[in-house]
This record gives sequence, structure tokens and C-alpha cells, in this order.
Amino acid sequence: MTALEDRRSSVPTGDTATSSALYTYDLAPTKKEGRRWGAYNVFTLWANDVHSLGNYAFAIGLFALGLNVWGILAAFALASVLLFLLLTLSGFMGHKTGVPFPVMSRIAFGIKGAKIPAAVRGVVAIAWFGIQTYLASAVLSALLVALFPELGRLDTGSLLGQSTLGWITFLALWALQVLIVSYGMQMIRRYMAFAAPVTLLTMCALAVWMFVRADGSISLSAGDPLTGGAMWLQVLQAAALWVVIYGTFVLNFCDFTRSARSRGSIVRGNVVGIPVNMLFFACIATVLSGAQFSLDGRVITGPTDIVRSVPNMFLLAVASLALIALTVAVNLLANFVAPIYALVNLFPRRLDFRRAGLVSAVLGLVITPWNLYDSPVVVNYFLGGLGALLGPLFGVIMADYWLLRKARVNVPALYTEEAGAEYHYRRGYNPRAVAAFVPGAAIAVVVALVPLFHAAAGFSWFIGAVVAAALYAVVADRAAPIRDVDGEAIAVAAE
Repeated sequence: MTALEDRRSSVPTGDTATSSALYTYDLAPTKKEGRRWGAYNVFTLWANDVHSLGNYAFAIGLFALGLNVWGILAAFALASVLLFLLLTLSGFMGHKTGVPFPVMSRIAFGIKGAKIPAAVRGVVAIAWFGIQTYLASAVLSALLVALFPELGRLDTGSLLGQSTLGWITFLALWALQVLIVSYGMQMIRRYMAFAAPVTLLTMCALAVWMFVRADGSISLSAGDPLTGGAMWLQVLQAAALWVVIYGTFVLNFCDFTRSARSRGSIVRGNVVGIPVNMLFFACIATVLSGAQFSLDGRVITGPTDIVRSVPNMFLLAVASLALIALTVAVNLLANFVAPIYALVNLFPRRLDFRRAGLVSAVLGLVITPWNLYDSPVVVNYFLGGLGALLGPLFGVIMADYWLLRKARVNVPALYTEEAGAEYHYRRGYNPRAVAAFVPGAAIAVVVALVPLFHAAAGFSWFIGAVVAAALYAVVADRAAPIRDVDGEAIAVAAE
């Protein structure tokens, strides 16, 4: 008996007619008793993810675009309030039902139609998994060359666009992430608990060091800052773009909160992890950029620019390793879990969590992510276009769950193919959800990618979400019976 068969043999089925095409150990709802994710674990999601290298580059970029320190803080304050509300609503869905995102999508889109949002979310995540691994490997390569200059000869040449040293560091970090994921969500939770304090202490120490270097004085802006209406427009766009960055996480937050102990743990973890932590993040970003500008009039592109200037080799190594550990944590959270559940949902008879993790990692390798990252067309149009689809998906799913059903879900019916079942709709697809999603998606993509709408591009996620939600609220079937049945009869132990 294989490991996958052994896990399936232990899955309870109760009296519910579950389908093997919809129900596996990894897709099953989690038992309410024994859930282990408390407020600290929820907080560590954001303590790791918010302080990513990409996010620092985004925040410091606002300084370069003309926002002063107070404008940047205002943008993040507004964004954190919006994200707290969106993520708390999304998190409550996971806690109540105990199901991962591909199963949650079945409520609105149908047992077969749910593959659409799961696939979109999975494709975006796989691409960014590879790109983030590449960015972390670049930091590791630079550190190795600094410690052992003779390795510089391996950092030349090119095989599929990557040097020998680049391949070695990329594969090393790739294998590390595969190893962590192979032990399941419990190991991911433990890694986050370790990485979060390391991340916060490292970034705080880096900011203090830069503040001292600048003699306790930082520039509040870079040159001639924006003022008046132009400043507030930039603040609103920055806040909207920050929410868009988390548009992926807003969708599949239930992948993590399905193991949350209570609603209270989600709220407490989100309060500290989002508004408090994000403003702390914004303060660090403004200190780093403002101190560097005060020193030499140069606007940095991210914390790696600061790390490279650390004069002590030991401290340089510690800071670099902390940034690598941070990037791995972000990747596991934002870009690895989602495609794993998406793949298990697509191929339930062949894949479990561990096998899907390996498949996802292999896909993230074969797309040669360094080439994607170096291609503005791919990043801006392909990934940007897919990202714009996430808003309309969110709009339909949230409108269906909160406005139409008012949080009432028949969890066992999410796992049956019976024609009269609640989420079978029409041959497994909900045509009303698709009818609301398609126009919202079309509008979001046009706004995001067509140059004519450049001024509104930062708001594409919101525009798509609002349009899709409004359309679904109009066309949704309110005559169909709605039942609220928990999934305890078919639930498995939470990890």
C-alpha cells in the first residue's frame, strides 16, 4: 500500500456519499477539536510575509516616486485597515468550514467550476514561487562570493540563463523548501514561528544601524516631494497596490485559518500582524530609505543594498542569511501552499500534499523563473493580467458567502457529485457565478493592462471585485434552499 493509499484508508466518510474525485485527506474539512493555529501563528504569517524583499522594494519605491515619510505612513495605514477587514472576513470562512481554498470555491462556482479560481491562483503562485526562490538564491550567491572570493569564477557563463553558482544556490534553496513542505502544514507552521522573530529582529537592527550611521537624522523626502491632490492620489494608489499585492493571500487565507482555534485567534493575530506590523514595516522602510538619502543623496532599491554595505563580514553573513530565511518563509506561505491544494483538487486520485508539493516545485523550476523575472512582458502582462483576475474571483466568492448565504454552508455537500446536491448547480458549474465573473474579469484586465487606463491601473483589483460582486448580487439564485451543516462527520485531524 502506498503512502497516499494509506492516508486515504484512514479518512472517515460517515453517512455522507462523498466522491473520490472531490474528497481526499488533504481536501477534507478539519475537525474543530485539535486545531493548533493560535493568534501567534496567525501573526507569524504576516510577520514573515509583510517583511519580504519585494515589499520593501515597493515601499522604498514610494519614496523615490515623491511621497514623503508621512505620505508613505498614510498609505500603509489605509491599506492595513482595508486588508484587516478583507482578511478577517476571508479567515472566518476557513475557520467555520475547515476547508482549503479549492473546496471553498465550490460554494460559489460549483464542484467542477471551482477548478477555475483554483487554477488561476495556482498558476500565479507557481510563477512567483520560482521568482522568489531565484531572488533568494541571488542573495546567497552574493554572500558566498563575499565569503569565498574564489567562487566568483563559478558566477560566470550561462546555462539556460543561469550561471553555475546560480544553479547551485537556486537548487539548494529549492530543495530546502521541498523538504519543509514534505512534512506538511505542521512543519510550515513551525518554520514560520522560527522565522518571524528572526525577521523582525534583523530588520529592526538594520534600521537602527542605518539611523545611527546617519547621525540620528533621516530625510523625510527625496528631493521635491508631492503635495496637495497629487500626493493624495499617490497615497490612494499606493494603498490600493498594497492591497493588490495581498490579493492572492486574501483568496486562500482559509488554507491556514482552517486550522485556527477560534475566530478570536484570527482577529488577534490579524490585529497585531496587519495594522500594527504593517506600520512597523513602513517605519523601517522609511528609516532605511531616508537614512541612506541623508547620507549620500541616493535612493536605494531595497534592504539588500543596505546589507551589502555592512562592513563586518560576520554581520553581513547574519543579515544575508536572515533575508534568505525570510524569503523562504514568504515563498512557503504565499506561493507554495496554494498551488499544492490546487493540484490536489485537480488530480485527487494521484496527488496528496507531499506529491503535489513536488510537482509544484518542479513546475517552478522548469519555467526558468530568472528568465521570467528579466522579462517585463511576462511580469507585467502575463502575471499582471492573471493577478487582475483575482479581484473578480474574490468578489464573487465573498458576495456568495456573506451576502447570499450569510455564512451558511452545507460542508458535506461540497464533496458529493449527486445531481441534486446543493453545489452541483448545472453539471457541476454555477453559470450565474461565471456570468458575474467574466465581465468583472474583462474590465479588471483591461484597466490593469491597457495604457489608456494607466491612471486607474492600481485600482484594477478593486474595480474587478466590486463589479463582479455587484453583478453576482443581482443574478444570484435566491430561490434555492440554503442549509447550514458542519463537516464534522467527514472531517480529519487538523495539522
